[in-house]
Amino acid sequence: MAAPRPPRGRLALALRHRHKVRVEPAEYDLMDQAEQGMWWYRAAHARVLDALRERPGAPGPVLDAGCGTGGFLRRLAEAEPARDAAGFDYLPSAARRAARKSGRPVAAGDANHLPFPDASFGAAVSIDVICHAGVEPGRALAELHRVLRPGGSLVLNLPAYEWLRSAHDARVHNARRYTAGGAARLLGAAGFTRIATRYWNGLLLPLMVLQRKVLHRRPDAPSDVTAFPPWIDATLHAVSETERRIGRMGIPMPAGGSVLVLATRP
Repeated sequence: MAAPRPPRGRLALALRHRHKVRVEPAEYDLMDQAEQGMWWYRAAHARVLDALRERPGAPGPVLDAGCGTGGFLRRLAEAEPARDAAGFDYLPSAARRAARKSGRPVAAGDANHLPFPDASFGAAVSIDVICHAGVEPGRALAELHRVLRPGGSLVLNLPAYEWLRSAHDARVHNARRYTAGGAARLLGAAGFTRIATRYWNGLLLPLMVLQRKVLHRRPDAPSDVTAFPPWIDATLHAVSETERRIGRMGIPMPAGGSVLVLATRP
């Protein structure tokens, strides 16, 4: 599938918007290095893949909206090689990295003005993008609604709880954190139906609070995207997989560091 070119008007708006929002190339470098091995990325990608299998959406390709340096697109290509997919990211250099990493077409674009025609995709995913300072949630969700086909699925991952805000959010430019109820209302207002929400990263939430609010409470602390010692990374991933198995048994997490949202474009 070739990545469509955006219309001139939307491209001009996107370029003007890009100059208003600071982008951290160093955080993209960290993401590029960490997303294939770091436990959090593996856990998040596994849950988004689970959600796509649960609700595959309409026939058609999958859009990774705000794909970063392509980690999820690559995992999707490995897990479902027969399903077409495309991505876009705000930073052109990240889009180029994502295309090389995943072997899928990736455009540079703005989440508030998606560079794709109406009804282009059967499903869309977006991992920690709607929360970004450069994104207007209502407009971005309206754009995702527009580019999905009727019956198409949307899977969002969002950071949870405003009280959990920390230096990490400043580093990656998260402007908003969500509750499950708040996320559901946002999707409903954008015209989506069959909205389901679930918290995850609940078993590790106490460690997350310790990390964010005690150990890295300084305003200049680094983001959480880093390489852990292998034994720590393996332990954290094992805990996350235990929680995933608990979820498959129908036992929801009452709280967690992230909110996963599934919705359908009617």
